[in-house]
Amino acid sequence: MDLQLIGERIKCLREDLDITVKDMAALCEMTEEDYLLREAGGVDYSYSFLNRCATRFGVDISELLTGRNVSNLKVYAVERNGHGLRVDRRKGFDYYHLASKFAHRKVDPLCVHVPYCVDALDKPIVTNVHKGQEFDYVLEGVLKVAVGDKTEVLNEGDSIIYDSSTPHGMIALSEGGCKFLAIVIK
Repeated sequence: MDLQLIGERIKCLREDLDITVKDMAALCEMTEEDYLLREAGGVDYSYSFLNRCATRFGVDISELLTGRNVSNLKVYAVERNGHGLRVDRRKGFDYYHLASKFAHRKVDPLCVHVPYCVDALDKPIVTNVHKGQEFDYVLEGVLKVAVGDKTEVLNEGDSIIYDSSTPHGMIALSEGGCKFLAIVIK
Protein backbone atom coordinates (compact mmCIF):
# COMPACT_ATOMS: atom_id res chain seq x y z
CA MET A 1 0.00 0.00 0.00
CA ASP A 2 1.51 3.34 -1.09
CA LEU A 3 0.93 5.72 1.82
CA GLN A 4 1.86 8.80 -0.22
CA LEU A 5 -0.72 8.03 -2.93
CA ILE A 6 -3.43 7.49 -0.34
CA GLY A 7 -2.43 10.73 1.37
CA GLU A 8 -2.64 12.57 -1.96
CA ARG A 9 -6.13 11.21 -2.57
CA ILE A 10 -7.26 12.31 0.89
CA LYS A 11 -5.75 15.78 0.44
CA CYS A 12 -7.28 16.24 -3.02
CA LEU A 13 -10.73 15.18 -1.86
CA ARG A 14 -10.52 17.46 1.18
CA GLU A 15 -9.46 20.42 -0.96
CA ASP A 16 -12.05 19.67 -3.68
CA LEU A 17 -14.78 19.68 -1.02
CA ASP A 18 -13.41 22.86 0.63
CA ILE A 19 -12.93 21.15 4.00
CA THR A 20 -10.32 22.68 6.29
CA VAL A 21 -7.46 20.78 7.88
CA LYS A 22 -8.83 21.95 11.23
CA ASP A 23 -12.24 20.36 10.54
CA MET A 24 -10.71 17.06 9.37
CA ALA A 25 -8.34 16.91 12.35
CA ALA A 26 -11.28 17.43 14.71
CA LEU A 27 -13.32 14.76 12.91
CA CYS A 28 -10.40 12.31 13.16
CA GLU A 29 -9.78 13.27 16.81
CA MET A 30 -6.16 14.30 16.33
CA THR A 31 -4.02 17.40 16.09
CA GLU A 32 -3.74 19.27 12.81
CA GLU A 33 -0.06 18.26 12.69
CA ASP A 34 -0.96 14.55 13.03
CA TYR A 35 -3.63 14.90 10.36
CA LEU A 36 -1.22 16.63 7.94
CA LEU A 37 1.35 13.89 8.57
CA ARG A 38 -1.23 11.39 7.28
CA GLU A 39 -2.04 13.53 4.24
CA ALA A 40 1.68 13.56 3.47
CA GLY A 41 1.83 9.76 3.71
CA GLY A 42 4.24 9.98 6.62
CA VAL A 43 2.44 7.55 8.90
CA ASP A 44 0.42 4.35 8.46
CA TYR A 45 -3.37 4.70 8.33
CA SER A 46 -5.75 3.12 10.80
CA TYR A 47 -9.08 1.77 9.59
CA SER A 48 -10.80 4.32 11.83
CA PHE A 49 -8.99 7.22 10.16
CA LEU A 50 -9.72 5.96 6.63
CA ASN A 51 -13.35 5.26 7.50
CA ARG A 52 -13.87 8.76 8.94
CA CYS A 53 -12.29 10.38 5.89
CA ALA A 54 -14.27 8.26 3.43
CA THR A 55 -17.53 8.96 5.24
CA ARG A 56 -16.88 12.72 5.36
CA PHE A 57 -15.90 12.81 1.67
CA GLY A 58 -18.89 10.69 0.63
CA VAL A 59 -16.74 7.99 -0.99
CA ASP A 60 -16.14 4.33 -0.28
CA ILE A 61 -13.03 3.44 1.71
CA SER A 62 -11.85 1.34 -1.25
CA GLU A 63 -11.62 4.53 -3.32
CA LEU A 64 -9.12 6.01 -0.85
CA LEU A 65 -7.05 2.81 -0.95
CA THR A 66 -7.10 2.11 -4.69
CA GLY A 67 -7.85 5.45 -6.36
CA ARG A 68 -10.91 4.07 -8.07
CA ASN A 69 -14.43 3.24 -7.07
CA VAL A 70 -14.55 -0.54 -6.96
CA SER A 71 -17.84 -0.66 -5.07
CA ASN A 72 -20.23 -0.67 -8.00
CA LEU A 73 -22.14 -3.90 -7.49
CA LYS A 74 -25.62 -3.17 -6.18
CA VAL A 75 -27.39 -6.56 -5.96
CA TYR A 76 -24.59 -8.80 -4.64
CA ALA A 77 -20.81 -9.24 -4.67
CA VAL A 78 -18.66 -12.35 -4.30
CA GLU A 79 -15.19 -12.45 -2.77
CA ARG A 80 -13.34 -15.72 -3.40
CA ASN A 81 -11.34 -17.52 -0.71
CA GLY A 82 -8.01 -15.83 -0.10
CA HIS A 83 -8.98 -12.62 -1.85
CA GLY A 84 -10.41 -9.32 -0.70
CA LEU A 85 -9.11 -5.76 -0.65
CA ARG A 86 -6.10 -5.59 1.67
CA VAL A 87 -6.51 -2.89 4.32
CA ASP A 88 -3.59 -1.93 6.53
CA ARG A 89 -5.59 -1.18 9.64
CA ARG A 90 -3.11 -2.06 12.38
CA LYS A 91 0.60 -2.80 12.11
CA GLY A 92 1.33 -6.52 12.03
CA PHE A 93 -2.28 -7.56 11.46
CA ASP A 94 -3.51 -8.67 8.02
CA TYR A 95 -6.97 -7.31 7.14
CA TYR A 96 -8.91 -8.22 4.01
CA HIS A 97 -12.14 -6.36 3.23
CA LEU A 98 -14.66 -8.93 2.03
CA ALA A 99 -17.26 -6.58 0.53
CA SER A 100 -15.33 -3.71 -1.04
CA LYS A 101 -17.09 -4.24 -4.39
CA PHE A 102 -20.60 -3.91 -2.95
CA ALA A 103 -22.09 -0.42 -3.17
CA HIS A 104 -23.99 1.23 -0.30
CA ARG A 105 -23.17 -1.48 2.23
CA LYS A 106 -24.14 -0.94 5.85
CA VAL A 107 -21.36 -3.15 7.27
CA ASP A 108 -17.69 -3.70 6.58
CA PRO A 109 -16.81 -7.41 6.89
CA LEU A 110 -13.09 -8.05 7.35
CA CYS A 111 -11.10 -11.27 7.55
CA VAL A 112 -8.31 -10.60 10.06
CA HIS A 113 -5.15 -12.56 10.83
CA VAL A 114 -3.47 -11.65 14.12
CA PRO A 115 0.10 -12.95 14.38
CA TYR A 116 1.35 -14.51 17.60
CA CYS A 117 3.80 -12.23 19.39
CA VAL A 118 5.41 -13.37 22.66
CA ASP A 119 6.28 -9.75 23.55
CA ALA A 120 2.60 -8.73 23.39
CA LEU A 121 1.58 -11.26 26.04
CA ASP A 122 3.04 -9.26 28.94
CA LYS A 123 2.07 -5.77 27.75
CA PRO A 124 -1.23 -3.90 27.82
CA ILE A 125 -3.26 -4.55 24.66
CA VAL A 126 -3.08 -1.68 22.17
CA THR A 127 -6.60 -0.29 21.69
CA ASN A 128 -8.40 1.90 19.18
CA VAL A 129 -11.89 3.34 18.74
CA HIS A 130 -14.27 4.03 15.86
CA LYS A 131 -17.95 4.80 15.50
CA GLY A 132 -20.54 2.05 15.40
CA GLN A 133 -20.40 -1.50 16.65
CA GLU A 134 -18.13 -4.44 15.92
CA PHE A 135 -18.86 -8.16 15.86
CA ASP A 136 -15.87 -10.53 15.94
CA TYR A 137 -16.10 -14.31 15.34
CA VAL A 138 -13.02 -16.49 15.85
CA LEU A 139 -12.36 -18.83 12.92
CA GLU A 140 -8.98 -20.27 13.99
CA GLY A 141 -6.85 -20.05 17.12
CA VAL A 142 -7.34 -18.20 20.38
CA LEU A 143 -7.92 -14.44 20.65
CA LYS A 144 -7.60 -12.26 23.74
CA VAL A 145 -9.89 -9.22 23.43
CA ALA A 146 -9.88 -6.10 25.59
CA VAL A 147 -12.99 -3.87 25.59
CA GLY A 148 -12.82 -0.98 28.03
CA ASP A 149 -11.51 -2.40 31.30
CA LYS A 150 -12.72 -5.97 30.56
CA THR A 151 -10.78 -8.80 28.93
CA GLU A 152 -12.16 -11.96 27.30
CA VAL A 153 -10.44 -15.01 25.84
CA LEU A 154 -12.20 -16.33 22.74
CA ASN A 155 -11.66 -19.77 21.20
CA GLU A 156 -12.67 -21.05 17.75
CA GLY A 157 -16.41 -20.55 17.31
CA ASP A 158 -16.66 -17.88 20.03
CA SER A 159 -17.84 -14.37 19.24
CA ILE A 160 -18.11 -10.94 20.81
CA ILE A 161 -20.02 -7.79 19.90
CA TYR A 162 -19.30 -4.36 21.38
CA ASP A 163 -19.74 -0.64 21.03
CA SER A 164 -16.63 0.21 19.04
CA SER A 165 -16.44 3.74 20.44
CA THR A 166 -15.17 1.95 23.58
CA PRO A 167 -11.39 1.41 23.46
CA HIS A 168 -10.82 -2.13 22.17
CA GLY A 169 -7.98 -4.29 20.94
CA MET A 170 -6.82 -7.87 20.66
CA ILE A 171 -3.82 -10.19 20.59
CA ALA A 172 -3.39 -13.82 19.50
CA LEU A 173 -2.80 -16.32 22.30
CA SER A 174 -2.23 -19.33 20.03
CA GLU A 175 1.27 -19.84 18.63
CA GLY A 176 0.00 -20.07 15.05
CA GLY A 177 -1.77 -16.75 15.39
CA CYS A 178 -5.51 -16.22 15.20
CA LYS A 179 -7.91 -15.68 12.30
CA PHE A 180 -11.27 -14.01 12.87
CA LEU A 181 -14.12 -12.39 11.02
CA ALA A 182 -14.71 -8.78 12.06
CA ILE A 183 -17.94 -7.13 11.02
CA VAL A 184 -17.85 -3.37 11.53
CA ILE A 185 -21.40 -2.03 11.70
CA LYS A 186 -21.66 1.62 10.64
